[in-house]
Amino acid sequence: MRVFLVLAVLLALASAAPAGEVVVLSVDGSINPATKDYLLRGLDLAAREGAELVVFQLDTPGGLDSSMKDMVEAILDSEVPVVVWVGPPGARAASAGTFILLAADVAAMAHGTSVGAAHPVTLTGENPEEEDPMAKKMVNDAASRIRAIAELRGRNADWAERAVRESVTATATEALELGIIEVIADSLPELLGKLEGYELPDGRVLHPQGLPVREVRMTLKDRLFSYLADPNLVYILLMLGLYGLIYEVFSPGIGLGLVMGGISLLLALLGLQVLPINLVGVGLILFGVLLMVLDAFTPTNGILTTGGVVSLIIGSFSLFNIQSPVIGLSWVTVAATVGTLTLILVFIVSKGLLAQRHPARPLTTLAGLTGVAKGDLAPEGWVLVRGEYWRARCEGPPAKAGDEVVVLGKEGRRLIVRRK
Repeated sequence: MRVFLVLAVLLALASAAPAGEVVVLSVDGSINPATKDYLLRGLDLAAREGAELVVFQLDTPGGLDSSMKDMVEAILDSEVPVVVWVGPPGARAASAGTFILLAADVAAMAHGTSVGAAHPVTLTGENPEEEDPMAKKMVNDAASRIRAIAELRGRNADWAERAVRESVTATATEALELGIIEVIADSLPELLGKLEGYELPDGRVLHPQGLPVREVRMTLKDRLFSYLADPNLVYILLMLGLYGLIYEVFSPGIGLGLVMGGISLLLALLGLQVLPINLVGVGLILFGVLLMVLDAFTPTNGILTTGGVVSLIIGSFSLFNIQSPVIGLSWVTVAATVGTLTLILVFIVSKGLLAQRHPARPLTTLAGLTGVAKGDLAPEGWVLVRGEYWRARCEGPPAKAGDEVVVLGKEGRRLIVRRK
């Protein structure tokens, strides 16, 4: 009798115990690998903690197709019911966001929000031409995927396909009437209230009202990688890093070029880990920079520089494997970056190496002059003589950075010096 009494008390306590909690995730920005990792980590946390529900608040213009696919799969496979809520009022779920909304167990929107415009585009943001077989294949693939997702969740598959093929959109009210979403709510408390007692197609009944709400925010790492998911920013950092290191080569010594160039290059490398890149594009960019540097040592009347600029431009536009209207490399960014940094390089070189093509004084005035080694001469390096940088070869004992040297003569465009 006592055993039955204990069991009855335990059952009563279990029924009175809270069912779990509501885990709230929020993305305001593009869909990228950082937001994907954030969502997957949140869903894993909800499953481990036995949460009743996951609310994924979404406001996005779209993003990377690869990240969107992983997010859709994670939502479809989630053990915990997932509600995707496009909110607050004024938010949108465009392009990749449309796929994510349709994949939810419950799709919800706030008044004043919109969904749709999921037509694939190229890297430059232009719609692919229908007569292009590859573009047509891309559109058909996206249309079939979004239709399959809508059919799986019992939503309007015809509208979903039109969102891809015709870029149609819908407001919250229209989406509810068209069978795209199930709930309209303007705030999280209102959403949880409307979901109280809501029965999912698999028979599970939601009881989120009154449960503790746990907001899981992006970590500092998530936010950093989310910012670095912008190809324009990564591209600028990459070019600044390369040119900063070039500046340090022309102006030896640990200075601004090495510090700023190194930091920019490291941040760019982090961004390149996040974004899908084309190694051929990376190679063309490096080759273009190399040609421009070589032109400083070998006078070719600008032939190498011209080839370098062309290689840079081609490599820039082939650097990222991206098809998104939101995350793409702008031709304005490429033109401005290549043009500006090329002028900077020409200016830097003209103050040092290019000045050697038309020396301001004859060789006889250089012989016997005293200069300073700007780096270790073992035996070659850079020296500064009367305000001009020269490539130099040291005769006799090697000279260290900062040592005074004496000019003995000239060999081509290189000085012959000796430690003083």
